[in-house]
Amino acid sequence: MGIKKIIAIASAKGGVGKSTICAHLATQFSNDHKVGILDADIYGPNQHIIFNVSDLKPEIKTYNGAKSFIPIQVNGIALNSMGFVLDKDKAAMWRGPMLSGAIKQLKELTQWGDLDYLFIDMPPGTGDAYLTVAAEIKPDHVLLVTSQSNLAVQDTIKSKSMFEKLKIPIIGIIDNMSYSLALDSGIPIEEFPPLNLETEIGLKVLGRIPRTRELTIFNPKKTSIFFKTIYNAILHIIK
Repeated sequence: MGIKKIIAIASAKGGVGKSTICAHLATQFSNDHKVGILDADIYGPNQHIIFNVSDLKPEIKTYNGAKSFIPIQVNGIALNSMGFVLDKDKAAMWRGPMLSGAIKQLKELTQWGDLDYLFIDMPPGTGDAYLTVAAEIKPDHVLLVTSQSNLAVQDTIKSKSMFEKLKIPIIGIIDNMSYSLALDSGIPIEEFPPLNLETEIGLKVLGRIPRTRELTIFNPKKTSIFFKTIYNAILHIIK
């Protein structure tokens, strides 16, 4: 049966919480579906850190004469990351062809088994990694992550343009770190006039995620209330 659908979680802008969003969405989806995560961020892989499995390594087995990775299983989520391959104390100074080859091999050499959804945690930017994922991994959909920062919005517009050129359907955008919550009451606090991201970017906003301690302390056994409506919106769109 293999992988039914591949969803890329992307943003041209770094630091908008793309990896955290990917981890929480995968956890939400895993309640009802078989889910995997491929951390394709060559330069700054984080999923192994978020899931607290930095000290583990995928088992390597031989299938039909070729070596394959057996993904790490965390609470039912299959995970493979460039973080398992790279030296954690060294930067990956790779040129385009080497980078592209690594992403392709990581996906193809991993024994994912039967998955309903494979989430791809994309690196920031719009370069070789994106072209490789589009050409070799072929996501069925992409979900863009942004913040209210004007810089993030402008970079998200670039991401939108690129995925449209690559003819990969865009599900919508997530407005991350959009507002704060009062510590005593949990009442939303708008620290500055919010941008109308649907007007600015031209895509549907599937959810607004606050800055809150709950989301910084990730627990793969616990889903966040902030992702339930996003989960339902995504399922409605990609059916």
